[in-house]
Amino acid sequence: MSVEAEWTAEQAAPGKAGGSVDLLVLGAGPAGLATATEARAHGMTVLLLDENAAPGGQVHRGVEARPAKDDQDKDGAKLVAAFRASGAEFRPGATLWAVEAGGKVFWSEAGAARSITAGRIILAAGATERPLPIPGWTLPGVIGIGAAQIALKTAGLVPEGAVWLAGQGPLLWLYAVQALERGGQIAGIVDLSPPGGLRRAMPFLTRALKAPEYLLRGLLWQRRVKRAGVPVTPARELRAEGEGRLSRIVIDGVAHPADLLLLHDGVVPNTQVTRAIAGLKHGWDPVQRCWRPGLDLWGNTSAEGVMVAGDSGGIGGARAAALSGRIAALEAARALGRITTDERDGRAGPLRLLRDRQLAPRPFLDAMFPPRPEALIPDETILCRCEEVTAGRVREAVALGCLGANQTKAFTRAGMGPCQGRVCGPAVHGVIAAARGVDPAEVDPFRTRFPTKPLTLGELAALAG
Repeated sequence: MSVEAEWTAEQAAPGKAGGSVDLLVLGAGPAGLATATEARAHGMTVLLLDENAAPGGQVHRGVEARPAKDDQDKDGAKLVAAFRASGAEFRPGATLWAVEAGGKVFWSEAGAARSITAGRIILAAGATERPLPIPGWTLPGVIGIGAAQIALKTAGLVPEGAVWLAGQGPLLWLYAVQALERGGQIAGIVDLSPPGGLRRAMPFLTRALKAPEYLLRGLLWQRRVKRAGVPVTPARELRAEGEGRLSRIVIDGVAHPADLLLLHDGVVPNTQVTRAIAGLKHGWDPVQRCWRPGLDLWGNTSAEGVMVAGDSGGIGGARAAALSGRIAALEAARALGRITTDERDGRAGPLRLLRDRQLAPRPFLDAMFPPRPEALIPDETILCRCEEVTAGRVREAVALGCLGANQTKAFTRAGMGPCQGRVCGPAVHGVIAAARGVDPAEVDPFRTRFPTKPLTLGELAALAG
């Protein structure tokens, strides 16, 4: 029996704790799949955890269950097939909630908590949608485009009735095309991107043309939407209104009937786990306006044995994420003595060149679609949905001396609800920085603590075995 087979047998019993593995990977998106596959190619035992029922992540969600229709689906199908054939252990429906020094990891699965010690940990948790707080965004009938895309990919749910898309960024246009191709209805798109996008982005055009397929794809998405007769309305202000649920939206003072409103303002790295790990430093990214873990060229963090790959280390897209996963796996193989430094460098060189090409359009896209300034959020708008804390209350807290997001918990309870700041974190942080009139890098974000997800005593009891 192989080492991996022995580990699998040991961990098969519900509630079983202990054991070890060479590499633990969190997240079965492009980065996690590529990481696990590359690691197995170098003889490492690999455990991959993911909360979803099947591999693919958000970008390639459900790719095994449908025919590959475009390049993105083909990329996803190849990644998943290679991972399935690699022999890596996959645990779907597994929620990681703690990482301790020495490589000990805890997660919950099938109602029981489990643990394992890993020689190396690579976090590939992907990205989360940046919140787009507008008046009325907590009404039933208002959701994020990311959630709508999950429903589309996993359940085939297409938008019907007076459905509006609002915000900015590539995902907005991609979802519109996907929905229309499946027979969905879109009443209109409210473009909230700031004026002058092309002027801001032009200095980065030459670099972006190293990977022209990204720009061409975006132009094709916009053309398909306009050919379908979907009106696109540039706007500065947007409100959602209704009695008990969404019934209308107000665009720059003009009301329109609405059954569903889908919001999007780009994505940010998912740092919920990395911010809870002791000694793992983060820095402010002034271009993408988000916090991200500090990484070296290989994906190593400041916490011993912990690495980050893919969009959770900085937004770059699916192909760049997969390449960064392979590079991180090579570094893990070197650290665990499976390959030499020279072998790592030789194998990583071509991957770095490919990744640089995939990242070339990012400055252009970042300039085209900068996040909406939090200073524009009206006082009455709820920021923290869990605790119903408005932007006005956060600004009042700043006036009373609140300096950072974590302090707002004491002043307002913002960030203390079930989501633990996952949804409201970027908005609360931005409102505080704007109210104080300081660089956002000077404002501390929410601190997270383990367990990072809700945990029952029953789950914990399983560890006693």
